[in-house]
Amino acid sequence: MKFNKWIRTTAIAALLFSSVAFTSAVNAEQTRTIVDESIYDLLVDRYFNATNANDDSNTDPKDPTKFAGGDFKGIGDRISEISNMGFSIISVGSIFDTEKYDGSLITSYSAFEPSFGTREEFIQLIDLVKDYNMSIMVDFPLTNVSKNHEWAKDSTKADWIVGTTGDVLRWDLKNKEVQEALIDAVVQFVSTYEVGGIRLTNLDIADTAFLNEMIAAIKAVDENIYVIANSESDANFDATFYNEVSDIFRNAFKNIDEDSSAITKYVDPFATGKANIPTQLMIDHLNTDRFVYSVEIYPPTRIKMAIATTLLLPGVPVMQYGTEIAMNGEAGPEAHQLYNFKTDSELKDFIGDIQTLRNKSETLRRGDFNLIQNEDGLIVFQRSSDKENWIVIINNTSMREKIEIPQEIIGENKELRGMLNGEIFRAGEDGTFRIIQDREVVEIYQVIDERGINVSYIIAMALVYIVFIGFIVALMKRAKRQKAMNGDK
Repeated sequence: MKFNKWIRTTAIAALLFSSVAFTSAVNAEQTRTIVDESIYDLLVDRYFNATNANDDSNTDPKDPTKFAGGDFKGIGDRISEISNMGFSIISVGSIFDTEKYDGSLITSYSAFEPSFGTREEFIQLIDLVKDYNMSIMVDFPLTNVSKNHEWAKDSTKADWIVGTTGDVLRWDLKNKEVQEALIDAVVQFVSTYEVGGIRLTNLDIADTAFLNEMIAAIKAVDENIYVIANSESDANFDATFYNEVSDIFRNAFKNIDEDSSAITKYVDPFATGKANIPTQLMIDHLNTDRFVYSVEIYPPTRIKMAIATTLLLPGVPVMQYGTEIAMNGEAGPEAHQLYNFKTDSELKDFIGDIQTLRNKSETLRRGDFNLIQNEDGLIVFQRSSDKENWIVIINNTSMREKIEIPQEIIGENKELRGMLNGEIFRAGEDGTFRIIQDREVVEIYQVIDERGINVSYIIAMALVYIVFIGFIVALMKRAKRQKAMNGDK
């Protein structure tokens, strides 16, 4: 067991346990919506190959353009990796029969890609994911399919095709028959498999009316299914997508002291009530260069700053697989590397710590948003409700910063308790809270009643270290006994 991770996790649990204000937020959850979710976006083929039985001649892990062998069973075998980071939705991309590893050249809207696994194995994965209180999201491409798609082989559907470019075929998304066939296909899929979400991809020339009809048909099967897209659209998706979002995060966090003023551009409309639909917040996605590809200094810290911001601002966090191991690469196969499970867990632990707080606190997910400061990498904001009050500080600067927050924001007879690093701040004689934040550090402060010495927390932490010391003593005694036994031989 990695005791540094265990101690840190236990410390956060102790802080939560010792905070009376926190427990009140857990008692009365509202109906769950997409702002309560966080999405882990992966490619089945690139995650983990659990069995060679479904590999074929196109499988070659050493060739980034070919199938690597990842499968449904592989996701299931490694599901704890995703669960421990606190994600609630696993987006598995397109899983239909395909000629390309990333599912972008499908030949069917019903048959599964054999190298990913069988229908039964997909159902088993859905059931397993549910056991971990998560759900599966699947990509459904509206066009840009393989020229060998089964519909293209039907001569009666010749007028469904707009044209082909190389191996890619485009459907006429203005054609009513095509629209009906696509709606029937996605409805058949969600009626057969208990997925939690559908992401419509390759929207192309699809008009808003058609997309809304498809969204309504999906939700008629199950109103709790989330429907999103990876293209900009005015349709009734549960979360909006903007191409610019990942660029904004990339530019703000690729280095220290960068201009961060645009970070809230697509957050403000939803946060202020001008828009009813939250935005997908991401630092990169499956069709872009990796975030690390643009980073100029020490990627792990840059990732911490950027990911923490997506998780704590109002919106829907979407993180691409491999971000937690600082995966690099230019858009395409280079960015879709086979996942390496032997890397350090520091980033995973960091993400898990923040998600522990986010998943427990309704206010951190959907509370009111108040931007206190945002200048050249120093971002300070408040998430509040009638139950809780939080202050988030993201110091992506080269300096140790002093942040002054007036008492009217925090409240009288209150104190700030850092949930990640443990600092405590109280108001000065003038009522102002002066917080000292180290450079390149994220901290989430909970506002609680001023209480002086936190006895519960001290006791909890003391127990943690007593258990740890006891374990070390037991190991030393065991080693001593083993040495004595070896000496007798």
